[in-house]
Amino acid sequence: MAMGKRQAERQDDLWIVSAQLPQGPGHPFYRRLNQLLAAHGFDAFVEGLCQKFYHDSLGRPGIPPGVYFRMLLIGYFEGLDSERGIAWRCADSRTLGAFLGYGPTEETPDHSSLSVIRNRIDLETHEEVFGWVLKLLAAEGLLKGKTIGIDATTLEANAAMRSIVRKDTGASYEAFLTGLAKASGIATPTREDLAKLDRKRKNKASNEAWENPHDPDAKITKMKDGRTHLAHKAEHAVDMDSQAIVAVTLQPADRGDTTSLGETVEATVANLLDVQNDPATEACVHKVAMEEVVADKGYHSNATMTELAGMEIRSYVSEPGRGERDWEGQAEARQAVYANRRRIRGSRGKRLMRKRGEVIERTFAHCYETGGMRRTHLRGSENILKRLLVHVAGFNLGLAMRALVGIGKPRRMQDGLAAGFFDFLAGMRALLGLFWRRWGRPGPLRTAPAPVIPLPAAA
Repeated sequence: MAMGKRQAERQDDLWIVSAQLPQGPGHPFYRRLNQLLAAHGFDAFVEGLCQKFYHDSLGRPGIPPGVYFRMLLIGYFEGLDSERGIAWRCADSRTLGAFLGYGPTEETPDHSSLSVIRNRIDLETHEEVFGWVLKLLAAEGLLKGKTIGIDATTLEANAAMRSIVRKDTGASYEAFLTGLAKASGIATPTREDLAKLDRKRKNKASNEAWENPHDPDAKITKMKDGRTHLAHKAEHAVDMDSQAIVAVTLQPADRGDTTSLGETVEATVANLLDVQNDPATEACVHKVAMEEVVADKGYHSNATMTELAGMEIRSYVSEPGRGERDWEGQAEARQAVYANRRRIRGSRGKRLMRKRGEVIERTFAHCYETGGMRRTHLRGSENILKRLLVHVAGFNLGLAMRALVGIGKPRRMQDGLAAGFFDFLAGMRALLGLFWRRWGRPGPLRTAPAPVIPLPAAA
């Protein structure tokens, strides 16, 4: 085969047929995802939901809310951590531009537009979009909600340790050390003197005394790799049967697991009740109710065991070795702790303990490692949670796509062979579904997709 040579000058074609433009390997995935969103009325839902944030007649036409939420979903599917990176990627890709509904000659929104829309749309609306995706999973038969696994991970904040200041005086870390050195008798301390003095101090980085002025919500904590950094804490509640994330909360990184569990359980119960009481999903969901909680030993305490027992939720929480305990005056806590201990020692409890690490850690890997949100590029818990809710909703949409067509992320389409067989696979699944509906008993969604039930528009 002769070697091709790049032409120094090339005359462009005067007319180009847009339908003949080459598409990327991920184009079939995004096309099928748009079909899924359209079948359930996503754009009508978010437009009705966001109408209150726009004026009816004044001003120029804004960016459709469906485009904004799709761009945040692209952040998950493409593994992009910042809004600037999302906007740049959408402007550079014809596939993503088509997914957003823009033609080859139209400009996609820039990152400043994303920031404006995010500030305009409140947190409750982002939560409703997350709940809409949960209802989509329920309508497709992909949500059980009986056994919920809960765990948390840290997200690196968009703030530096060197910028922290004292809460009482506003002094920087270096100025604070200089004052201590002068008080100890060193008139003109050098950097070596300050470093030596800092090594001898205890409780150097306390959240009670220090904060970052640019992001007060970020807390000093130790990361998974051992580094001390400003961070936030993301806590997932995962359906152990379908692996769907039914709730996500963002909390201070220095908040203990036993303290943060209650907020995540309340969010989980509220989301599942919302799904169960929706008229569009009641035909597909017989009972979506939280009955069991699975967690690691960091969540074990007398208070959490008693609280879960009071909510009539069975706990499967690993118990740390505390030795012999005195239960005088704590009959209720003793009963809850012993009941949990009996359950985790049974065969079902051991099986759930093994499954917990596999299922929940997989959600962290998809959302924050390959999903690209291990480091946040926004400041303020509300802004980060807005992005996080739609990011996690993208993970849930990936579960629906995997059940419908066998592929949950466009990266699986990078292989040309996989891209070529994508439509063939979807057609075979449709034929199998037709076969089961006509001659046999319908199987699960992987062989016979459930009928599409449009979700209601916002009131």
